[in-house]
Amino acid sequence: MKKIHLLLIKAFIRPFFVTFFIVMFILLMLFLFKYVDDLIGKGFEWYVILELMYYASAANVSMALPLSILLSSIMTFGTLGENYELVAIKSAGVSLQKAMTPLLVLIVGIAISSFLFSDYILPKANLKFGSLLWDITNKKLSFLIKPGVFNSSIPGYAIRVDKKGDDGTSLYNVIIYDHTSTNGIAKVILAKEGKMSSNDQYLFLKLKDGVRYEESGGRDNYSNPRQELTRMRFSETDQKFDISSFKMVRTDEQDFRNNTAMLNLKGLRKKGDSLRKDLDSINKFAAVNIGSYYKQNNYTKGYTRERTAARPIKGDLLKEIPKAQRLMALQAAEDNAGTILQTVASRTGDYDDKTRSIIRVDLEYQRKFTLAASCLLLFFIGAPLGAIIRKGGLGLPVVMAIVFFLLYHIIATVAEKSATTGSLRSFFGMWLAIFLLSPLGAFLTYKATVDSALFDVEYFRQFFVNLFKRKRKSL
Repeated sequence: MKKIHLLLIKAFIRPFFVTFFIVMFILLMLFLFKYVDDLIGKGFEWYVILELMYYASAANVSMALPLSILLSSIMTFGTLGENYELVAIKSAGVSLQKAMTPLLVLIVGIAISSFLFSDYILPKANLKFGSLLWDITNKKLSFLIKPGVFNSSIPGYAIRVDKKGDDGTSLYNVIIYDHTSTNGIAKVILAKEGKMSSNDQYLFLKLKDGVRYEESGGRDNYSNPRQELTRMRFSETDQKFDISSFKMVRTDEQDFRNNTAMLNLKGLRKKGDSLRKDLDSINKFAAVNIGSYYKQNNYTKGYTRERTAARPIKGDLLKEIPKAQRLMALQAAEDNAGTILQTVASRTGDYDDKTRSIIRVDLEYQRKFTLAASCLLLFFIGAPLGAIIRKGGLGLPVVMAIVFFLLYHIIATVAEKSATTGSLRSFFGMWLAIFLLSPLGAFLTYKATVDSALFDVEYFRQFFVNLFKRKRKSL
């Protein structure tokens, strides 16, 4: 028994790690394709991109881990069935359930580890990933001077050169438009050649053999304005430009800490309670302010401190009001209606925002548990499915794994979107795919246990032939 268990665990672990890293690599490539426009042309060091991919890989575990468990379980039991090793195991008196026991223990361990990963490690990884991605997407493109093209990346300046030297720092026929003047008139600098250097803070241009044009306004008197053009030639001058905005500045991670995806179970419960208290405050405020406009007042003669009980009104409401006061009552009702609409409009947006935030918190709370549950579910689909199809390798098992995983992923995505819009409760939105596919896992396990020919074409052909014959006899 111990040798059989060891055989099954070894047969499972190897394809599990291989498929996990392959799926993770594919997901990371899709991530790079998604954010390629934010990464190219900004002069990032290689370790910055590697750090971003490292944190992004943590978020991809929720998709890579269930898929790798499904694929590796199909491959493991499919290979054992193809090589008749399952037949030998069953002939030794070991049922399929007993053969799956060591792998089930391993999968339970992986599921518990995935839950701990979702609760402790994933929020921290999402925090670092979110803050780093924010800094990357908001960083400007690297300052680059191309020959024959005006570069206006530096605020207030436009720089153009006709030619760059082979060393990359020599410039020829330089034109600089300076728009930083307070009078709104640009200064123009022309130079035959220049030398470029920079540090983290400034870009330095040493220009030679050029001329500077400056235009300023003046008046001969109060009625005759005039413009003055100043031309200054120089043999050599230095220009300094501030390029600190092109450097990536790391944002404080504390600014992102309250984001829903960056909280553990304790933080989600705390945030959910705070949001519900805010929502209750909004409801109470609306009830007090709007409810005051719907009170029934009885008209009495003279001054009285007595309170009269409200009574039901039947028929026309205006007939209950004295004729002398009807116009005043209508005007007051019109004013009150405008006030009510304004109060409702001012609170509706805040109410909707709080409601959506509560839904997101509830979804993220349930997500901590669904990753572990999906690992168990897809194992109970993959293991009996591999024993039924009896095919190993990367052919049919990959196709079957993709089909069932897409089915699970589509149901989960649609249910989550429905929960986000409020069409489903948050609990059912996150657990609907598991609830719907659990009977399928139980059905496949039963079929594999009784050695049912689930995918035998001849079996289904004979089944439909017999069904057709019985219908003809009944007619």
